[in-house]
Amino acid sequence: MMSKLLEQVWTAIDPQRLQQTLMEMIDIYSPSGKEEDIQLYLEEKLAAAGIPVQRQVVEDERYNLLATMGKAEPSLYLVGHVDTVAAWDIEQYAAVEEWGVVRGLGSADMKGGCAAMVEAWLALATLPQEQRPSLGLLLVVGEEENGDGSARFLQEQCPARVIIGEPTSMLPAFNHYGYMELALITQGRRIHSSLPELGHNAIESMLRVLLQLERSPLFAPGPAKLIYSIREMSSSRAGFVVPDRCETMIDLHLPPETAPAAARKELETVLIEARRTIKDLDLEFDFAFEAGGYQLEQDQQMLRVLEEVYPRLNLPLEFVPFRSHSDGNLFFEAGSKPIILGPGSLETAHTADEQTSLAEVEAAARVYAALALG
Repeated sequence: MMSKLLEQVWTAIDPQRLQQTLMEMIDIYSPSGKEEDIQLYLEEKLAAAGIPVQRQVVEDERYNLLATMGKAEPSLYLVGHVDTVAAWDIEQYAAVEEWGVVRGLGSADMKGGCAAMVEAWLALATLPQEQRPSLGLLLVVGEEENGDGSARFLQEQCPARVIIGEPTSMLPAFNHYGYMELALITQGRRIHSSLPELGHNAIESMLRVLLQLERSPLFAPGPAKLIYSIREMSSSRAGFVVPDRCETMIDLHLPPETAPAAARKELETVLIEARRTIKDLDLEFDFAFEAGGYQLEQDQQMLRVLEEVYPRLNLPLEFVPFRSHSDGNLFFEAGSKPIILGPGSLETAHTADEQTSLAEVEAAARVYAALALG
């Protein structure tokens, strides 16, 4: 049975205000590195409700927003990133709502989660001071690039637990994939394209390397399979010639139990073998970034709250690993226990069809408030 306190907070959640916040956030273009406008908007929104907000400078004109409530130092923080990837079409990134579905850049990743956290905070702030939970709100910059916003916060403190509102379709993720970036460069010999036999095609070399990687046992079907995506490929462009350079960037998502160091060692073995077996191969490679995944034991206190409120919200309670990279990797490495839970899904994130539903965003606000009250 829900407490009277939570009933009071849920009553204070305003779906119309929440929708307005979400739509206005999406309408503010905030790609990584250019988050000042949306932080000003959120700062003013919280300040208008009488909520003190602290700026935490990351670099010039870039800062996190930080708020706390309650008597004690918060052991739980609600964490969201306000930046997005760059717009696929600068003329068509804004919010569009139809039949309860909101489309637009960042609607799922993760302005939906941020709007829900802000609404939960506004509702919790209606409680008398002595009844407010000890809770933190952290709205960070830079997650879609290098996580510099969260890294800045973690220089000063590391809360015991965080809830990060990345899109999970409201399915709690206590487990999180690791992530690696592999950069490959092949060199060739440039020659007029009518005489390819006298040159060496760097693209053909790259394709042979990629085929050898694909045949590696690392990518064999099974529960421990690495997920990889060829994100970028480019070559020298100088007219009617055989290309003498090809560059490829590969994203690798590692199951939670797979250590990046072990995966890197196996991949290095494959690439060194490629140098030996592929004729005239000139290959350079670099593991540009890596972050380990994690597997958390389910927090029994949080689990009890979820088991109580999910049926009331008509939500399925299933536990799935989060397959993408997020600031959760940074928080875990620093010693925190990050749970990933938010509206929207990864399926549409970073695409022209990115979307979330108002029903999920409202449900997220109610779940965040319930978890805050514990």
